[in-house]
Amino acid sequence: MDTYTVLLVDDEEEVIQVIMRKINWEGLGFSVIGYANNGVKALEMVEEFQPDVVMTDIKMPYMDGMELANHIKAEYPTTKILFFTGFDEFDYAKEAIHLEAEEYILKPVNSVELINVFTQLKIKLDQEISEKRSVETLQKYYMESLPLLQANFYSSLIEGRIHEEEIPKYLSDYQISFSGPFFCCVVIHTSSSRVPEGANPLLLSTFVQKQAEERLGEKWEAKSLTYLGNTVLITQLKSENEVPELTDECDRFCRYAHRIMGAVVSVGIGQVCRSILELPQSYSSAREAVSYRAIYGAFRAINIKEIAPQEMSKSGEGNDMELANLFKMIRLNPAEDVVEAVDKYLDHISFPDKSLQQHHIDIMELVGALYRFAMNNDIVIKDFTGDVRKLYSSLLDKEPDALKKWLIDISLFFREKLISARSMSTKSFVFRAKEYVHNNYQDEELSLDSICEVLGVSNSYFSTIFKKETGNSFIGYLTDYRMDQASRQLIETNEKSYIIAKNVGYNDPNYFSYVFKRRFGVSPSKYRTEHTEVEK
Repeated sequence: MDTYTVLLVDDEEEVIQVIMRKINWEGLGFSVIGYANNGVKALEMVEEFQPDVVMTDIKMPYMDGMELANHIKAEYPTTKILFFTGFDEFDYAKEAIHLEAEEYILKPVNSVELINVFTQLKIKLDQEISEKRSVETLQKYYMESLPLLQANFYSSLIEGRIHEEEIPKYLSDYQISFSGPFFCCVVIHTSSSRVPEGANPLLLSTFVQKQAEERLGEKWEAKSLTYLGNTVLITQLKSENEVPELTDECDRFCRYAHRIMGAVVSVGIGQVCRSILELPQSYSSAREAVSYRAIYGAFRAINIKEIAPQEMSKSGEGNDMELANLFKMIRLNPAEDVVEAVDKYLDHISFPDKSLQQHHIDIMELVGALYRFAMNNDIVIKDFTGDVRKLYSSLLDKEPDALKKWLIDISLFFREKLISARSMSTKSFVFRAKEYVHNNYQDEELSLDSICEVLGVSNSYFSTIFKKETGNSFIGYLTDYRMDQASRQLIETNEKSYIIAKNVGYNDPNYFSYVFKRRFGVSPSKYRTEHTEVEK
């Protein structure tokens, strides 16, 4: 039996405690994950826990229940909303209906009524989950995949097999619209090895594709296909600035797929292009982004522009698959995989009947590829700062074992440089965010969205990196910094609390006092009294 999570929201804590005591939640198939006493705190908890049900009062400080419900319905449309309030007003009820609330309950809450409400809600949730999990439904999704002709056309596009003069006829014959003006490939990878017990990997992958089409397809006018075991979406954007928003939506989708079906999903977002003829490059970079799950982990969306700006579109590996594989190992894998890739590459070019001329060409191509890789990734190495012809000549004179040792050493050097560069990049990234907070904490509009807009990255990537480097969320860091500044002003100045609140980015002095007390355990006025008395 499924157990669903409930978040309770009311500014009267005694009301919440009564509800928690009166109801046998476990017996009804629910568990209370926590409670909040205002809409702002509730929204933070919704973002963190994504509860199945939010039961909220309407009239609350800082953010009322209606505004909270609007946020939840916009960002988490599957979450069920229950309103309970002491205000029996038609306008509230009408607005609750507009928000598609499950129920509108009047205070004082009657336990029998509440049990009936949650009993019916459990039946509805079970039915919805059952429909999604139904094998018959998954098979139907699979049979209703995009028509074969369209799928073939999309796969030909990302393979680069469509010529420009052929496109108008294909679009007309297959009734396809590509309005753009910008395009971006999204690669959705569903793990076939990490699946829920008893689940069919193929049906699970089909479920993920269908859900991606439903949750991402309409807004981004996406064309969907299955390609090399992954789901590929060809999305259409109005501007390049929409990419962070696309990344965040894909990130939420990864968590949604795991919560509903236990699927382990990673999403790669490729580079943006202005023409569908450039989709092969976008697809290639999206697929590379997915491979970075080895570094950043699954259950998330990875934007190639955010994590590897120097590594996309400038491959320089030529057509040699073994050399391309070596560079991939250098970027993503442990040292032993790099050594193995060197062995495979050297075996590939060392066939018995190879002429001396062919050996010279192979060495020349290797030097050129390594040089381009170093330049494209801003790696400075002494072997390439002098006369490259001397390096080329010295390699021609090396015995096979010596050549192998040299290639292993330089490959491992490249790997360490890339690891170091990524680490420095994230630290610089976090430093810029902290510096921006220090210079703009007085701005009440400063938020996660605004700092991501300034930095030009998605919320999901920024939040992951910031918490990894600081151990705190961005909002937590901003709040702590504001409270530290407020505490200093309380001690060092005679300004009124409401002035200090405004100085640190709070227009509502009551909310400022609430946050301050949550941080320091006492009100601003008491904090000032205690600390000024100590100084005296």
